[in-house]
Amino acid sequence: MPKVIEIADFAAPELDIYARLTEGQLKNRAEPSRGLFIAESPNVIHRALDAGYVPVSLLMERKHIDGQAREIVARCGDIPIYTSELEVLKELTGFPLTRGVLCAMRRRPQPTMEQVCAGASRIAVLEDVMNPTNLGAIFRSAAALGMDAVLLTPASSDPLYRRAVRVSMGTVFQVPWAHIGTELSDWPGPGMEKLRALGFKTAAMALREDSLSVDDPRLMAEEKLAIVLGTEGDGLADDTIAACDYTVRIPMSHGVDSLNVAAASAVAFWQLAKR
Repeated sequence: MPKVIEIADFAAPELDIYARLTEGQLKNRAEPSRGLFIAESPNVIHRALDAGYVPVSLLMERKHIDGQAREIVARCGDIPIYTSELEVLKELTGFPLTRGVLCAMRRRPQPTMEQVCAGASRIAVLEDVMNPTNLGAIFRSAAALGMDAVLLTPASSDPLYRRAVRVSMGTVFQVPWAHIGTELSDWPGPGMEKLRALGFKTAAMALREDSLSVDDPRLMAEEKLAIVLGTEGDGLADDTIAACDYTVRIPMSHGVDSLNVAAASAVAFWQLAKR
C-alpha cells in the first residue's frame, strides 16, 4: 500500500532530493552505494524499473496517483509518494517540464569496461563529452541505431544526471555503459590498449584530409568497431586520433564544416552499425 504524503512545506528535508540537492550531492561520491538519481516522466521511470533500479520515493501531482502513474505506483510498493496540486508543485524549479511524475532511485554498482563490451561488436566511446543534453541525445541514438554499449572517459558527464536521463528518454537504462578508468591518465593510452585487447578496431570521428568517408566498406567490414567521438567544440584530442586505427569523416556540403557531437553520433551509428 503506497504511503501518500501531502506536501505542506517545501522546506521539508524529505524533499531535498527533488528541490535542493545538486547532481554531485545526489551522486554521493563519498559513499557511492548511497548515491541517487532522479528519473522524470512515466515512460522513463518504467524503463529504469525494467532495468532493475530501486525506487526510493515518488513526487507527483495528486491526480496522477490514480491516473497516468497508476502502474508505476503499483510497481514501487510502499515507498513514500509526495504529492500536491500542480500550482503548488510549480514552486519546484522545472516541475512543469517533467510530465508530472518524478522518482528518486538508487544507483547501482557500475559495471566494468570489460563487462559491457562482452559480446559487443559495435560500441561508442565518448571522449570528455561534458554536456548532459548531448550525452542524453547520444544515448538515445545509440539505443535506436544499433550500438551495443557506450564507454565514457573519466572527464565525461554522468549518464544518470537528471538532464541526461530526461533527454535520453530513459535509454541510459537500456544501453550498457561504463567509464574507461577513473583517472584522466586512463585515456587514451591505457584505454586504447584495453580496447585492442578486447578485439576492437578504433575509428576516430575527425575532420582530417586523410580520413575515410563514414561509408567506407573497410569500416563496415570490421568485426568489432569502436566509434570514438570527441568533446563539444574541440573534438577529439590529437593524441587520441593518432592512437586510433582509422580516422573517419562525415562528408559535408554547403560550406558546413562539422556537426554537433550528438548529430554526428546519429549519422555515424546509423552507417557504421551496418555489417
